[in-house]
Amino acid sequence: MSHMETMRTEQNTLGLVEALSDKLSGDANSRMEMSSTSTPAQDVYEIRPRKDRNGFDLISDRLRRGPIWYAGPDAVRNAVAFAKYRSLSRSRWAIIRVFNEAGKVTEIHEQ
Repeated sequence: MSHMETMRTEQNTLGLVEALSDKLSGDANSRMEMSSTSTPAQDVYEIRPRKDRNGFDLISDRLRRGPIWYAGPDAVRNAVAFAKYRSLSRSRWAIIRVFNEAGKVTEIHEQ
């Protein structure tokens, strides 16, 4: 199959586009835990420590290209601020959960 045919197939078939986006995001979306109280008008974000202990990942199924990596002393604050900004710009309610290394929720922000 030529490159042009491959591009056409990816553009015309929604299933292939979704499958490719799943591969791009890796297992980050599999860690996403959707709340039973969330509705389609809500954005749910999780901030989790990276496995290599080098910063935090902002994870959401709303992020097209997968998790966003934050590092430095203000990593969590910056990740929360971006999630709030993104939900406000989309006129949606946001639920932001911050997790520690043990996987326990340490903070919940709702906006």
